[in-house]
Formats: sequence, structure tokens, C-alpha cells
Amino acid sequence: MAEPILSLTDTRLALDGNAGRVEILHGITLRIARGETVGLVGPSGSGKSSLLMLMGGLDRATGGRVMALGHDLTAMNEDQLARFRREHMGVVFQSFHLIPTMTALENVATPLELAGHADAFERAEAELAAVGLADRLHHYPSQMSGGEQQRVALARAAAPRPDILLADEPTGNLDETNGAAIMDLLFGLRDRHGATLVLVTHASDLAARCDRVIRLRDGRIDDSASRAAAE
Repeated sequence: MAEPILSLTDTRLALDGNAGRVEILHGITLRIARGETVGLVGPSGSGKSSLLMLMGGLDRATGGRVMALGHDLTAMNEDQLARFRREHMGVVFQSFHLIPTMTALENVATPLELAGHADAFERAEAELAAVGLADRLHHYPSQMSGGEQQRVALARAAAPRPDILLADEPTGNLDETNGAAIMDLLFGLRDRHGATLVLVTHASDLAARCDRVIRLRDGRIDDSASRAAAE
């Protein structure tokens, strides 16, 4: 593999709870190539979403190293991580995380404005058109269906033209028809922008669309299952 765009080395995550310290991820070592599409699968509680959050610098590893685009995320402070995500990553969650007092256009354009893009509203309008919402630019989240809100979230993630696109169960709150449409759009955005895509999903048909499937179990990579799923 050429220089990976994402690299985790003996990465660990532990959280302190009422019952004491809980080990979430146990020594994850993983390389993801530029332009690759990777599906993270496994039973609930296996650590899929936690692993994705470490890749995005949204959670901080308690051991090991997380590298993205040659930068050590584990060595960055919160301001540096926020700046790095803004410049290089797009994240889509199961919940849409839209600002209810902003229109679709404002939800997509505002992060671009904060990042200093002079063409923020033009780019936001183009991305919303790309996900089929050209006629919903000035609608608020409460005026849109769940599928439409997730399309806004996709447009917001894609608008900065990120190197890395992370998606955590992006169809989890949608019905089958809307879920399928969102996944077509997500893969289309990946193709259009050339982003590396890492996707957490329970859906086997969705995982099958990825270049590689990695199965987690009890906070570890199940190497035999991951190989079988990828073949």
C-alpha cells in the first residue's frame, strides 16, 4: 500500500464510568489508502462508532497513535483538531445535527464561511443541488423530511471537498427507500470529490459496496471475518 491516508497503530480507547474503567478498543492497527472505501461492520457494542470517532479526532485515543494525511491526531490539541477536521474531513452522523434556526442553505454555507471560503453560499447551493435539494434551499429542518435533512447533512459534509469522508450509520433513521437514496448520494459524492470513505453500517448490502470490509468484535479487528467479508 502507498502512504496511507489514515493509519492507526496499536490504538486504544478506554472510558471511565460508574463501574470503573471500560476498555472500548484494544490495540487497533489499521491502514486505509487514499481513495479507498472501507466498511466497518460488527455487532452493537463492538467499537465501530468509537473507531470512526478516533479516525475523525472526535474522540481522543488513550493509547497508540492515529495518523491522518501524515499528521498525528493524538498529538493535537482541541483547536488544532477542529481546524484539521474543517480543512480535511467531512462527517455524517445517524442524527442529522442540523441547526434548526438556519435554512438548508445556511446550514451548509455557514461552516464554509467560518473556514474563510469567499464562495460559501455559491458552493453550498451547488452541493444542495447535487443532492436533489435545489428547490429546498430556504426551508428549515422542521419543514423537511428525515431523508431531506440527511441530504442537507451530506451536502454540508461534502461542501468543503474533504480528503476523508466519515459516515456513522447515515441511513439508521431512514426508511428503506430513503436509506437507499442516501447511500447512492454518498457514494456519488465520494466519486465526485475523490474522497476516501469510511462507513459504519449494519447493512450487509451496503458493506458489500465498499472496497474492503473490516469486522470488529469486542473492540478488536476480527481478521478472519474481515478477510472473508472482503472476498
